[in-house]
Amino acid sequence: MVAYAMHSELRRLVDTIPELIWTAAAEGSVEFVNQRWSEYTGLRLEQARGFGWHAAIWPEDLQRLAKDWTVGAPPLEIEARLRRADGIYRWFLFRSSALSEAEWYVTATDIDDRKRAEAALRASEESFRLIVDSIPGLVFTTTPEGEVEFVNRQLLEYFGIPIEEIKRWTTGDVVHPDELPEVIGKWKHAAETGQDYTNENRLRRADGVYRWFHASTIPRRDEEGRIVRWYSLLTDIEDLKRLKDRLHEENVALREQIDREFMFEEIVGSSPAIQSVLAKIVKVAPTDSTVLILGETGTGKELIARAVHKRSQRAANPFISVHCAAVPVSLIASELFGHEKGAFTGAVQRHQGRFELANSGSIFLDEIGDLPPETQIALLRVLQERVFERVGGTQSIRANVRVIAATNRDLETSVADGTFREDLFYRLNVFPIEVPPLRDRRGDIPLLVEYFVQRYARKTRKPFRKIDKKTLRLCQSYDWPGNIRELQNIVERSVILCSGETFWIDEAWLSKRGVPSSRLGEKLEDREKEIIEAALAESKGRIAGPNGAAVRLGIPRSTLGWKIRHLKINRHKFAES
Repeated sequence: MVAYAMHSELRRLVDTIPELIWTAAAEGSVEFVNQRWSEYTGLRLEQARGFGWHAAIWPEDLQRLAKDWTVGAPPLEIEARLRRADGIYRWFLFRSSALSEAEWYVTATDIDDRKRAEAALRASEESFRLIVDSIPGLVFTTTPEGEVEFVNRQLLEYFGIPIEEIKRWTTGDVVHPDELPEVIGKWKHAAETGQDYTNENRLRRADGVYRWFHASTIPRRDEEGRIVRWYSLLTDIEDLKRLKDRLHEENVALREQIDREFMFEEIVGSSPAIQSVLAKIVKVAPTDSTVLILGETGTGKELIARAVHKRSQRAANPFISVHCAAVPVSLIASELFGHEKGAFTGAVQRHQGRFELANSGSIFLDEIGDLPPETQIALLRVLQERVFERVGGTQSIRANVRVIAATNRDLETSVADGTFREDLFYRLNVFPIEVPPLRDRRGDIPLLVEYFVQRYARKTRKPFRKIDKKTLRLCQSYDWPGNIRELQNIVERSVILCSGETFWIDEAWLSKRGVPSSRLGEKLEDREKEIIEAALAESKGRIAGPNGAAVRLGIPRSTLGWKIRHLKINRHKFAES
């Protein structure tokens, strides 16, 4: 009676356990199932006894389950699908323990949700693998220390070596030997700092050919900010790099062709005279030497100065232009070097001069021949010692400035006349560039006309399709005493007045302004030479000044200076006589 009571109590206890429990013989026949098992499967104990429990097992799992049961020995863990009372099968984990040599104790735990999650994870991983394998690039992941973990199919196919060899990339020939030290150094820096890694280097293909790749690597961090993995993408840029190099070479060649044949830093022309000037610009621009630009008014001396600056190492810094003849003599020193507060009447505050504003850049001193003597001394000191003081100041200021000067005067004559310091002239005349007048580069006139027509046509929105041929012939036959500035002004005026699609210039505007070159021959030049030599003889070789030859001839001294050089006249012999 006591034993029966204990058995009933144990039965109630087993029936209250939330797991499915049964006992079975070693050969697999069931002797007992708890209430939870019966409720779940819908099979009573009488139906489950013996081998009746097989009816609750998924048919495909039954053979495997029976085999493992008979050949194994407790403890055993077997996964199989068990039918619920409503006919739904779910995955269970069967665990067996031995009660005796002939009897086993079995529990069944529902693992269907876990199995589904695992299946979903596998499907997700397979989907991820398919996605990664379809990426047009080489993908891999590494540990925080940099050891390769995962690689996609494209990477394996590209290298054609086992992943074990890929993992030894720092010692093999995966990376081109020339770039390997840099790649290792940058990767170590990224690993130490946690910064993103980007680089361009060559990688060895399976056939031994190296191709350029762009590498991009980003870290993934945990909630505490620690790096747990690196994700990398290698993109083939070989074709892009070759195209970029080819385009660069083509652009350089095109740039050189344009510079040579049409335009150089907005300097238009292809004549030998202007090409000689451009060649000098190319040579002197990279240096820090002082440049002296000589030429008649309107020849574009400031354009030459800007070209020197743009081609120099100071191109990113200021270019300050000062027209020395346009500043009153009393203010030129203050304009160039600045002044302190109270330095003179009206100096109510400190003023920075042009040399300070041009720090680390270039300063262009146009019409340098018009500087007064006292300012010439200050400029000489800047060129010699590279320091200056503000007007009214005592503190020396360092002048890190490149000086580019220009004049339409004959400075040698000014030196001889005593109006320009000889030592300053030699300091400025380190690298002279003589800009030819437009009449000496007539072959450039059609290009210049077309350039200015396009510029002003865009501004006025006029649809010019061609330039009148007679106009071009007229322009080439004219002497252009005002040089390019005169040509530019006439073209602008004509663009305003012209209507229709053809650009033209009124012949009357030029016939009244100069002498057509077709009428200038050797006899005229000889006669011109005689007249100039006679004027030089009367002025004892002087060009400028009230008694100079320029005044006697009624022409600008710059024009006379050019004619003396052009006609190869030795003016010094008249000074000696």
